[in-house]
Amino acid sequence: MTDEFDVGGRLKTLRTQFGLSQRQLAESAGVPHGQISMIETNRSSPSVASLRKILGGFGISMSEFFEPEAVNVQKPFFTPSELRDLTSLLFQGDEKAQSKVTLKQVGDAKAHGLQILQERYEAGADTGDAMIEHDSHEGGIVISGEIEVTVGDEVRILKAGDAYLFNSRAPHRFRNISDRPAELISACTPPYL
Repeated sequence: MTDEFDVGGRLKTLRTQFGLSQRQLAESAGVPHGQISMIETNRSSPSVASLRKILGGFGISMSEFFEPEAVNVQKPFFTPSELRDLTSLLFQGDEKAQSKVTLKQVGDAKAHGLQILQERYEAGADTGDAMIEHDSHEGGIVISGEIEVTVGDEVRILKAGDAYLFNSRAPHRFRNISDRPAELISACTPPYL
């Protein structure tokens, strides 16, 4: 995805393909009618949570939205260069976060109903002040470094070898408050991005 990606144009194309009016899409996604219009005319950039709600009505993932031409080859093995970089999908428009967090996906998550990510958080990286919530379950293992994970009211600093597993409907956040990178391997079902 490049900085020139036309979010509004892509949303309008999808909405038209599905034969929905802006009002119908807004109602099915549970967002204000004006929000669809503002996004389609690129006068407003949707939050990740809002875009996920809207795309849910189409049954497509964020990666499919931003990479409509990506070929989903079904194969069992992947080299590091074949992992899909999803960093910009989670942190669209937040260049500071994009420079500190890297998310790489193994294969076609939607086809398998399982998203496996290789995650890297540089020192000071943060998924943001706004807690993340989505309709999934996720878990992971810290491979190196340490990461502060918040799930609901619970906060814990996890170190290499520590793991987490929770219902993603609970508000959550990941922060690297140390002075060295943290690496994780995580899984999410159904896929979030």
